[in-house]
Amino acid sequence: MKTLRDNKHILELINKKSYIKRTITFLLGLLLVSLSYNIFLAPNNLVPGGVTGLAIIINNFIPVDSSLIILFFNILLLILSYFTLGKEKTRATILGALLLPVFISITKNVTDLFYIDTSQLLLSSVFGGALFGFGAGLVFKAGFSTGGTDIVNLIVSKYFKIGIGTSMLLTDGFIVLGSSFVFGMTRLMYSIVILYIISIMSDRVILGISDSKAFYIITDKDDEVKEYILKSLNHGVTIFKAKGGFKKENRNVLMCVLPTKEYYRLRTGISEIDKDAFFVVTDAYEVFGGE
Repeated sequence: MKTLRDNKHILELINKKSYIKRTITFLLGLLLVSLSYNIFLAPNNLVPGGVTGLAIIINNFIPVDSSLIILFFNILLLILSYFTLGKEKTRATILGALLLPVFISITKNVTDLFYIDTSQLLLSSVFGGALFGFGAGLVFKAGFSTGGTDIVNLIVSKYFKIGIGTSMLLTDGFIVLGSSFVFGMTRLMYSIVILYIISIMSDRVILGISDSKAFYIITDKDDEVKEYILKSLNHGVTIFKAKGGFKKENRNVLMCVLPTKEYYRLRTGISEIDKDAFFVVTDAYEVFGGE
């Protein structure tokens, strides 16, 4: 049986693995987030949620460098995190929380080097959200965080017993909704588009684009379905023993992972063999080993 010390050792190995590559990915992610902020979002008062969005709102009333506002709130949230979440979780967010305002400050005059017409709000929303989401995804994939409302999300999740996703919706939603009172409803609608694009892009960067499907199949003709997969499609099958929750019957569950391009052949084949078969299909983002 693995001990707690064994598990800590595993975490240490994970953190040390490809550290240089992870650091470069992290820094590149911060750079892309900062470029998105300074080129597309801040100049057009488009609020992406989080502390960066809060800085855009506050900057409308107080003409202070946005990077200083972001740094101020990140330091406050780091202190709050230390006392509510503990030292370990706080340590994981320190680097991103302190470096993000530095990158935003460094890139604030980037539009002086080259001109980009960002007057079209729809284009700015799409490209700004995509660039921001791609950068944020790189940061998260490298195992880091940008701090800010990520800390608030963890605190809300811990003390109100709700999921991280719901917590993010509440905190970012509150900030974006608040922007409507400052910048109007049109900017609010564009900001909602940006939030959606950011979430989609960051997920795609973290998980990748699925090129495989995983089938979980329950059928009375499991031998025939298994033979079809093995001999006609030339893919492997794993069989799980399961018990029905209602009838308490023992059943076999067939699990098969195959390329997305062969999804139709398996789906149609199952229906031809047993029109009453029950199956669930999910995206498989990473597949290791096997055939």
